[in-house]
Amino acid sequence: LNMSSSVMNISEHLSCPLGFGHYNAVDICILETVVIVLLTFLIIAGNLTVIFVFHCAPLLHHYTTSYFIQTMAYADLFVGVSCLVPTLSLLHYSTGVHESLTCQVFGYIISVLKSVSMACLACISVDRYLAITKPLSYNQLVTPCRLRICIILIWIYSCLIFLPSFFGWGKPGYHGDIFEWCATSWLTNAYFTGFIVCLLYAPAAFVICFTYFHIFKICRQHTKEINDRRARFPSHEVDAAGETGHSPDRRYAMVLFRITSVFYVLWLPYIIYFLLESSRVLENPALSFLTTWLAISNSFCNCVIYSLSNSVFRLGLRRLKHKLWSVPNVF
Repeated sequence: LNMSSSVMNISEHLSCPLGFGHYNAVDICILETVVIVLLTFLIIAGNLTVIFVFHCAPLLHHYTTSYFIQTMAYADLFVGVSCLVPTLSLLHYSTGVHESLTCQVFGYIISVLKSVSMACLACISVDRYLAITKPLSYNQLVTPCRLRICIILIWIYSCLIFLPSFFGWGKPGYHGDIFEWCATSWLTNAYFTGFIVCLLYAPAAFVICFTYFHIFKICRQHTKEINDRRARFPSHEVDAAGETGHSPDRRYAMVLFRITSVFYVLWLPYIIYFLLESSRVLENPALSFLTTWLAISNSFCNCVIYSLSNSVFRLGLRRLKHKLWSVPNVF
């Protein structure tokens, strides 16, 4: 009797969106726990690696994108740390505060951090666009002071845009409901959702698509010009220039393709479900959980794509690995 009342008490507060949980032998949401614990570990480990590499490779600080990549790494790291809240709840560790407060604060923090991460992705795309389209005036346009101001504004804007969630406007965007109160009592609002999508998700998605599409076009055009020149003047010099110019352009275009593809694959399902749920067109706990944590997984993918595509970063990673391997030899 005590065991059944204990299970009943837990199920009142804990929700298993995927529908597999509260087994007699193991009273936890098994699939949800596996997904969240795995993502939490990957996000924290991946972004800690990025942060340590930046400390080990001073050359990385000479790149303007490093400001945004580091900001994104810290925001994504805090996403991973914040994910410990639902992880501990799934494993029946008490958070020590009221469930509704935990739910609201956690939802707000996750939404703000995801917003900062997404805004940094958009800023990186704008930075690369300016570097390619305005190479002569780039250093005057993009200065360290302006970059710092931009990063401060990103944090302020992200904090402000989700603040109405504390004043009854509705759920800010976290839908992977582990807490029962989040799923049943804290609902999304169509107007608040439209507000967030119009002021955050849609502009960021448009900026990323616009800038990378134009960069991709410029890379293609540059490659075509080199090939035409090589066909017109098949000399050794032009051939050599074509070989050195073609490969980096092609690689850069492929990196851009991967960046945009991963961004849209991970974020579009979340944004679409966010709109459908708020309009009361579709309500599915499993779909809600999967789309939310798919978007959160972008916090791990960011550090892999943006950092490992940089040759200087890879050099810093090798230095970090060398330092870690040399530590035991000291003792």
